[in-house]
Amino acid sequence: MVNFTVDQIRAIMDKKSNIRNMSVIAHVDHGKSTLTDSLVSKAGIIASSRAGETRFTDTRKDEQERCITIKSTAISLYYELGENDLAFIKHSKDGNGFLINLIDSPGHVDFSSEVTAALRVTDGALVVVDCVSGVCVQTETVLRQAIAERIKPVLMMNKMDRALLELQLEPDELFQTFQRIVENVNVIISTYGEDEGGPMGNIMVDPVIGTVGFGSGLHGWAFTLKQFAEMYVAKFTAKGDAQLGPGERCKKVEDMMKKLWGDRYFDPSAGKFSKTATGPDGQKFPRTFCQLVPFFHFLSLDKGRFYAFGRVFSGCVSTGLKVRIMGPNFTPGKKEDLYIKPIQRTILMMGRYVEPIEDVPCGNIVGLVGVDQFLVKTGTITTYEQSHNMRVMKFSVSPVVRVAVEAKNPADLPKLVEGLKRLAKSDPMVQCIIEESGEHIIAGAGELHLEICLKDLEEDHACIPLKKSDPVVSYRETVTEESDQMCLSKSPNKHNRLFMKSRPFPDGLAEDIEKGEVTSRQELKARARYLADKYEWEVTEARKIWCFGPDGTGPNLLIDMTKGVQYLNEIKDSVVAGFQWATKEGALCEENMRAIRFDIHDVTLHADAIHRGGGQIIPTARRVLYACQLTAQPRLMEPVYLVEIQCPEQVVGGIYGVLNRKRGHVFEESQVMGTPMFVVKAYLPVNESFGFTADLRSNTGGQAFPQCVFDHWQILQGDPSDPASRPFQVIAEIRKRKGLKEGITALDNYLDKL
Repeated sequence: MVNFTVDQIRAIMDKKSNIRNMSVIAHVDHGKSTLTDSLVSKAGIIASSRAGETRFTDTRKDEQERCITIKSTAISLYYELGENDLAFIKHSKDGNGFLINLIDSPGHVDFSSEVTAALRVTDGALVVVDCVSGVCVQTETVLRQAIAERIKPVLMMNKMDRALLELQLEPDELFQTFQRIVENVNVIISTYGEDEGGPMGNIMVDPVIGTVGFGSGLHGWAFTLKQFAEMYVAKFTAKGDAQLGPGERCKKVEDMMKKLWGDRYFDPSAGKFSKTATGPDGQKFPRTFCQLVPFFHFLSLDKGRFYAFGRVFSGCVSTGLKVRIMGPNFTPGKKEDLYIKPIQRTILMMGRYVEPIEDVPCGNIVGLVGVDQFLVKTGTITTYEQSHNMRVMKFSVSPVVRVAVEAKNPADLPKLVEGLKRLAKSDPMVQCIIEESGEHIIAGAGELHLEICLKDLEEDHACIPLKKSDPVVSYRETVTEESDQMCLSKSPNKHNRLFMKSRPFPDGLAEDIEKGEVTSRQELKARARYLADKYEWEVTEARKIWCFGPDGTGPNLLIDMTKGVQYLNEIKDSVVAGFQWATKEGALCEENMRAIRFDIHDVTLHADAIHRGGGQIIPTARRVLYACQLTAQPRLMEPVYLVEIQCPEQVVGGIYGVLNRKRGHVFEESQVMGTPMFVVKAYLPVNESFGFTADLRSNTGGQAFPQCVFDHWQILQGDPSDPASRPFQVIAEIRKRKGLKEGITALDNYLDKL
């Protein structure tokens, strides 16, 4: 194995067929960083004696202290293959040197936005699975993200040393454990993947075709079936034709690999392989190339300044090149969100270090200096005038936990604002909001994610002492019945009237809208048919959806059920604007509305256009929408986590105790096959999840490991107008925090008499 120089890397960058971009993804604590370490030491970057404990890709101080990965880190490795191994690579290749760009990504569910960002830049994913605990909830999440980004997975069974030393399994049991993991992974792939005719082809993992590796990252050894097959081929070839050419040898090894997995048995007396159970038919699928991934930028932080970190998709990027930097809101032909600036330096990311490099051709991963002040989170950089933006990343978690921050010393406020801007750049998931009361709010995916963000803000971005509030949860407002009366509002000049009612969605529709099954951009008739078939809506109503809200995409609908109203289309924009305003700030406590359908029943308008302008209609629409909400049994909804807890059998009782105290409930428990571990799945309200991990560890003697991921919204039981109920207290707290009047505004303020 050679130690390499930057010049060698630069030379191989031009050979596009010899570059591999991979990310390492897995469940938390299954050994990604340790495995990456072994690979890094193989490439001669760190001493092999220290491999496995250096965790070279954990670049931040808090990562090394907590022993978890928080940010994705990239590193380039150079590897030379021997003649015989080259024969196995069926598609085009150029020489025997390969450049491998590895990205080590975090496993904690709170940082799954980092995983999406890492996957967007790469073509292949190394899925690491701990062969003792098997496929876990986060394995499934990251694998699903990989398939959504059209990335081919390769499976690596890690921690083989544990299977041999701790569980002390028999060879046969070990084989069954492996087979079960391979099957579980393939079930996930086939569930979320495309059919085999799709552009990715067949992406199932199978040891027979060499897409499953076995090994131990800590001890630094690993193998695939190919290596054993090569040993046996050398043994089994007749003495006369010992000198096989690489091509023939490759074919023999492939045949041998098929004999080493599945129900194949070896008969030592005859020296033959026998199938007492029929083996796989060995049919091979052509490997189609991974689809080209769009160019994408992901900002990662190093030593106080930002490098834009991304992938070159065509052409060549060099120092001093003048480029167009297009932000996420850029539309071709307009000037907004577009900057034309030179790139100061191009660099190569090497884990803890960076290496300057002259230019980087396409297919490689690169860091750029000097474009960071023009990008927030993501963007596209190009020299081509007519180019469009790449599609935006979809994250698998949503920010539901928020914290208010303020500077301890009011003179530091400008630094805090600057720090929040830098924080928003460095993490693709965080949202920074300024409330009307002047508070600065940071929203994140969970407790751990927020803790890391606040630490970053305090130490790296703003560098000032902060005061932080307790974590606060976002709520949603909804209704449970149809409005009990027709709601009417008159415009301020008394010439226009709006009549409306509201009712709740059927179950599942709000989730469909969030998943994108029902969207505002769909073809009108197709959407109406879907709603009629699945939710039994009237087709005539389903065709007259005016808009989705809030933000034009949210899970609330405005439907026109009027018959023959004059001038209706002239006020449509104003009513829609009022609807967006109302659904973003509901009547109960100015939280977003969710799963409410508003029907416009009748509209009376003034004949003169000047008396029905936006100033008359928008506030009227908002008032009538609030009236509809308050007359239809309004309720609050709270976010709920799905918690997966792994623990030994004897502490399951302690888990139930903690969950019951925190309003959680268990809906499934199962034993992990072949181990004494139990997996408990439960729902836990996000509001109760603060300190849950610590509580759980203290009650189970530190033997239970929880993973929380946002799952759904559920209605908070109780009537918000009853002072003894829970929702009443929650609403009072939120209104106080937001600086609103005490108590829900009375219905009479919104409802007018005829």
